[in-house]
Amino acid sequence: MVLLAEDDAAVASTLRSLLERFGFQVHVVGDGEAALAQVGQLGPDVCVLDVLMPKVDGREVLRRLRRSGQHVPVVLLTEVGEASERAMALDEGADDYLNKPFDPVELVARIRAVLRRARPGRPPLSAAHVLRSGQLRLDRVARRAWLGDRELVLTPKAMLLLDYFVTHPDELMARERLLQVLWGFDNPVGTRALDNRIAELRRVLHDDPAAPTWIETVAGSGYRLVAPVSASEEQG
Repeated sequence: MVLLAEDDAAVASTLRSLLERFGFQVHVVGDGEAALAQVGQLGPDVCVLDVLMPKVDGREVLRRLRRSGQHVPVVLLTEVGEASERAMALDEGADDYLNKPFDPVELVARIRAVLRRARPGRPPLSAAHVLRSGQLRLDRVARRAWLGDRELVLTPKAMLLLDYFVTHPDELMARERLLQVLWGFDNPVGTRALDNRIAELRRVLHDDPAAPTWIETVAGSGYRLVAPVSASEEQG
């Protein structure tokens, strides 16, 4: 079941119809207080929360859920397209986010991806302090990474990109999506800037694009982290 919290009735109706056509059962509420109440009553598989809602906004709903130990997957719908907004949403425990306006079919793809990597009863990878992928270890709080015993020297954008990859393993990332992650929705840059950051990650990871251990190029589509990821017991 998808719990959709959206105060715009027209948007909620459109999204509900679309999700139901893709086979999801959907329950709609119009504010954050109702969303919090229904999580406890319905036990949804995933919550889709508009950030700007009356009574309790979507990010506060997310914070209250995480503080209470509720690890239901959450996708935030936000009208702020800055990269800092993405970082804040994920740091607070969101599994993913979408900038408005968005293609509704993209929401379906994000929900499916979130459900595939969900860990029932456990925090999402995006809530973990330390993540591991083979010999790679990423301290998400300190913004530091190691390959074996060697600390990786990365630019801030490359570190942000690595963080996004390891919190979204085995998910196809369109180039446009990664550009938004790194530079924000309203700050377009040339695709060469993304190519440079991908190349930087591959260089420090010694990752061969022809036989990748971590970052796979999907021709005409984007990139995917192919290595499994797990949360470490370390806390930074």
